[in-house]
Amino acid sequence: MGLFDKFRDGLKKTQDKLVHEIKRIVTFSPRMTEATLEELEIALIGADFGTEMTEQIVEAVRRSYETQGGNGLDVFGVARAELQKSLGSGESGLKQNLNGGVTVVSVVGVNGTGKTTTCAKLAHYTASQGKKVMLGACDTFRAAAIEQLKLWGGRLNVPVIASAYGADPASVAHDAVSAALAREVDYLFIDTAGRLHTKSNLMQELQKLHRVIGKQLPGAPHEVLLVLDATTGMNALTQAREFHKAVNLTGLVITKLDGTSKGGMVAAIGRELNVPVKFVGLGEQADDLQPFDPASFAAALFPESETTAA
Repeated sequence: MGLFDKFRDGLKKTQDKLVHEIKRIVTFSPRMTEATLEELEIALIGADFGTEMTEQIVEAVRRSYETQGGNGLDVFGVARAELQKSLGSGESGLKQNLNGGVTVVSVVGVNGTGKTTTCAKLAHYTASQGKKVMLGACDTFRAAAIEQLKLWGGRLNVPVIASAYGADPASVAHDAVSAALAREVDYLFIDTAGRLHTKSNLMQELQKLHRVIGKQLPGAPHEVLLVLDATTGMNALTQAREFHKAVNLTGLVITKLDGTSKGGMVAAIGRELNVPVKFVGLGEQADDLQPFDPASFAAALFPESETTAA
């Protein structure tokens, strides 16, 4: 299955909802009146495109309709172009340590987003590119997270550095970096503890973990990826804002896109924070974590030749 097919299948719930609503709107009022544009706005907001992205698409539809004089306006084509333009060319792929050696990737987020599984899937993806990888089990507040990562490590044949439940996360991170340096791995993925974005003491602990890593390996962590659950829709934006303030995110990973009709949140969050979406989760298997491609994403949400206005 190609990348576009994975996006199309993973975004089916969101696409079905959008196609149905926009077809209904354009069929009922093909002249693009103010009432029609307002209904289009409601449909986009309903798919969690957010205020800014929604306004951008609606205004582009308005301008295109006025420019073309209502001559067969392709509503989906306009929306697709605006979405791709807003998301940019994309920075899917992981950064590398510019000084050579180990690249440390800190994976952060709240509990329930699929953070630990994402950490393992990132290791699998990177290993499939021919890189030597390692996992660090620094979510020591949840015993299940340590065991879960060890299970993934065994399944993927990836070494996992871990300690006992309740151990100091920064100490485990220190040990993981030491092991990664000694074994000369290419990438070390650190699974941090899930934390509420509203708890400042937990955020400070995450900052401490990053300071410890940075002292041991200058410039690390080289990537700080926030994992967000697509099924939470625009609620994820609040999480993203607070994490970005605390630890300066370098990228986003959106999970569970295949289980939601609110896939527009990808565009809304990426646009507001100006942080690239690097990977998306489109299923449960290890290889269902895919590099984010704006063109495929836009085409999957707004398929060609679906709607035209008179």
